[in-house]
Amino acid sequence: MTSFVPATDRLNPSISRRDMLRGAAAGFPLLPLYKLLAEDFAASGANPLAAKRPHHPIRAKSVIFLFMGGGPSQVDLFDPKPKLADYKQIPIQLPRITRDATPDCRPSPFRFRQHGEAGIWISELLPHLTHCADDICVIRSMCCDQIEHSGAIRQLTTGDGVLPRPSVGAWTLYGLGSETDSLPGFVSIGSQTNLPGKPTYGSSFLPTAFEGTSITDVNRPIDNLAMPVPKEIQFARLAAIRRISELHRRNRQHDRRLDARIAAYELAFRMQTQAPEAFDLARESQAMHRLYGLDHEKTVDYGRQCLLARRLVERGVRYVVANVDNKWDDHGDVRAHQKPALLSDQPVAALLTDLKSRGMLDETLVVWGGEFGRTPTAQGGGRDHHPYGFTMWLAGGGVRGGVTYGTTDDFGFFAVENKVHIHDLHATILHLLGLDHERLTYRYGGRDFRLTDVHGSVMHELLT
Repeated sequence: MTSFVPATDRLNPSISRRDMLRGAAAGFPLLPLYKLLAEDFAASGANPLAAKRPHHPIRAKSVIFLFMGGGPSQVDLFDPKPKLADYKQIPIQLPRITRDATPDCRPSPFRFRQHGEAGIWISELLPHLTHCADDICVIRSMCCDQIEHSGAIRQLTTGDGVLPRPSVGAWTLYGLGSETDSLPGFVSIGSQTNLPGKPTYGSSFLPTAFEGTSITDVNRPIDNLAMPVPKEIQFARLAAIRRISELHRRNRQHDRRLDARIAAYELAFRMQTQAPEAFDLARESQAMHRLYGLDHEKTVDYGRQCLLARRLVERGVRYVVANVDNKWDDHGDVRAHQKPALLSDQPVAALLTDLKSRGMLDETLVVWGGEFGRTPTAQGGGRDHHPYGFTMWLAGGGVRGGVTYGTTDDFGFFAVENKVHIHDLHATILHLLGLDHERLTYRYGGRDFRLTDVHGSVMHELLT
């Protein structure tokens, strides 16, 4: 005879109707998904920005990307082409996709000299950088797939020139986490005003925790940074928020959005107590201000960006972008390059000198370059957009200094030897950070995505 069991004993009052339906037949197909999500959560930890193990030994702890927006001219800065003066029109077949440039040759009005033990060619436009010639690796054979600013900037900063994708800094945080718990792990200083959206620091389909923090005004870096109440009260408020969030999470499936929100509140509190010191350039000596050009009107803006970039990576920030906002765009007059060169040359050289003197250059990768170059042919008095062969340079972080890599043809139009695509640059940056660009993937929309898509090769010949 079956004994009678009271209803209160047969049913578990802690199981809601929703939980019962989820555990019944209708929810059974979701069990494998729950397992995958649980594994993903366990791998990332409760804090999405917690430090993670790299794929292989790292060469660079941080990256400072000196973004020369607008397209610096390779034939006026690092890639002298005297043959341009010997021809009225360029004697090569031009590509099918061009803009408004004519085939008329446009020789550079600027003088070049070789510098450093390796004899790196540098234009007179960059006199301060000449003192760092033995620290930089000049890549003359860069190329990309986009000929307009918007698409080229997207490809340089996200790997895709058309569709929204996470930025390089977001991928870096996703792969490695943050080394600091009191500052953002990824910071973009300045802006690119000719480009809508935020491709230089956005996270796209990656969790929002990996998005960069945008600072457009170095003098007022982050809104609401000052603590409105005493530290003890703010701490008590934060503890209460965490307690309420933990109560909300009980008997619910793990939700990384909640963890990201809790982490954001706690990061905000730590920033209120520690970030003001990091962003306070007045703490630097007057000699350091003079080194970066903060005492001159022409160099003060980018000097502040570069000095702040050094202070941030010194405090564990993983990825920093310092933007020159479209200043290199010189359709009307080749000599217009003098302005962006003047405002950036001293701060850039100061950054390299400063990092080296502090013993930080070996573990900080510095990347200099724009979204494309400029044509060696004429567009009025200036030069047009040029994705077929242009120059960028790298320094520190496991890169060989005093090296010139790749070549363009005799006129500086096409990359002809050791071509380096943007995908190769990204693969190399990730490699130096300890990440395998083929293993660093994120599942979205039914497929695995990566920064380099199905492309990219690490430039091992440039590494120490």
